[in-house]
Amino acid sequence: MNMNYAPERIVCLTEETTETIYLLGEEERIVGVSGFTVRPKKARQEKPTVSAFIDAKIDEILDLKPDLVIGYSDIQADIAKHLIAAGVTVWVNNHRSVTDIFRFMLQLGALLEKREETEALVQSYQGRIKEIQTEVSKWKHRPRVYFEEWYDPIITGIQWVSELIEIAGGIDVFGELKDRSLAKDRIIADHREVLQKEPDVILASWCGKMFKPKRMFEREGWKEMKAYKDQQFFEIDSSLILQPGPACLSDGLEAIYAHLSKWQEAQH
Repeated sequence: MNMNYAPERIVCLTEETTETIYLLGEEERIVGVSGFTVRPKKARQEKPTVSAFIDAKIDEILDLKPDLVIGYSDIQADIAKHLIAAGVTVWVNNHRSVTDIFRFMLQLGALLEKREETEALVQSYQGRIKEIQTEVSKWKHRPRVYFEEWYDPIITGIQWVSELIEIAGGIDVFGELKDRSLAKDRIIADHREVLQKEPDVILASWCGKMFKPKRMFEREGWKEMKAYKDQQFFEIDSSLILQPGPACLSDGLEAIYAHLSKWQEAQH
C-alpha cells in the first residue's frame, strides 16, 4: 500500500524553506510565507504573508489550518511556543554551517517525500563548491576578508558566511568567531580590531539595510586600510547571503567568488 504522509498545508516562517520547497516543485503545499521572502519573487504574490522574523500573525496562521509550520532558530522560539500551545505541529531548525544547510534540505526533502530530487539539488551545489575549491587551490595568495553583517554595533559573519568565504578562496579575518551562533557573541566592540586584521577585501551585508560606504569609512582610521585605498569593498545583498539555504549556496557564493577572483586577478 503506497500512501503519502507528506504535509499538505505548510507555513514557512523564513525564506530558505520557501525557496527550497519551490525548487522541489512542491509549492502548492505552502499556504503562508514570511514577509521577508524575496526568493522566488512570485512566492509573496501567490502566498499570504503571515510573519516577519521575530513576530508572526498567530491568528492568521491558525486560520490557514496548517498541518506543519517550519521556522528557524531560537529567535522564533516565542512564535513556535504560541503555535504549539494552539495545537500546531512546528519544526524549528538551527542550521548554521554549510553542512547543516545540506542536512536541513535533505531532511525537508524526505519530509516532502522528494528524496531523490533533493539529493540531486544538494549534489548540484556540492559539485559547484568542488569546482570553486579546485580553482582557488591554484591561487598563490588568498585575500584576507572582513565580512560585516551589521554596522552599529559592528557584527561579523555567522558560520555559513565564514565557510563560504573560505570556499571562495578567502581567509575570514574573524574566522575564530564563526562558531558563535548568536549575533551578540560576534560583536566587534572596538572598531580598531578590524584595522589590526588588515583585510584585503571588505564584504558588507547589513541585514536588510543598504550598505553605505561613507558610514563605514567614517570610523577613525578606516580610510587608511588597504581595502579602502584599493577600492576593494563591496555589498552583497542580504537576501543572497544571510539566509541559510539555496540562495547563499548559489548566488551568495558566486558573488563572493566573483569579488575575490577580481582581487586575485589584480595581484598580477
